[in-house]
Amino acid sequence: MPKTASNPIELGTRAADFILPDARGVLHKLSDFDGTPALLVAFISNRCPFVQLIRNDLAAFARQYEAKGLRVIAINSNDAEAHPEESLAAVGHEAEAIGYTFPYLKDEAQAVAKAYGAACTPDLFLFDGARKLAYHGQYDDARPGNGKPVTGKDLRAAADAVLAGARPAQEQTASIGCNIKWTAGNEPSWFSNAA
Repeated sequence: MPKTASNPIELGTRAADFILPDARGVLHKLSDFDGTPALLVAFISNRCPFVQLIRNDLAAFARQYEAKGLRVIAINSNDAEAHPEESLAAVGHEAEAIGYTFPYLKDEAQAVAKAYGAACTPDLFLFDGARKLAYHGQYDDARPGNGKPVTGKDLRAAADAVLAGARPAQEQTASIGCNIKWTAGNEPSWFSNAA
């Protein structure tokens, strides 16, 4: 399976605003999460084996860390016309089937993925209370077929640091996953089909 690494994004970058729907038609925006000490914006998909490997643990992580003050938003930016399993309705089914308690939103125009510089799924952006990027790395080192347990240790360590008012480690391992499925002609300038 092709592997794509997350783009290097400078720590301290501010979270980009968005207004995106969930499958029930409710619109969510960045300011809905004002006042929370930490926010994870996770670009995920329904079809990617890298996301399928971690999705149950990610759901548990979100439930556990919400009690500590972390909020989670998931965004699906894949081309739903070419990949119907990534449609808004499918996003709703996935959220229900996996037990996501956080908003799982559809970025139909792919503008939000571009604004964040998201390249792959999963692509994880952890912001502090000022909505400055504190962590942009892997969930953990588990990959499909490598036999390593899914623990979320890298993201957990970063979230613990942010919630404690500290900085996560500056050395962060890039996330690896499936490339975002861009609509033909809508690929960002940094995208390469060779990835």
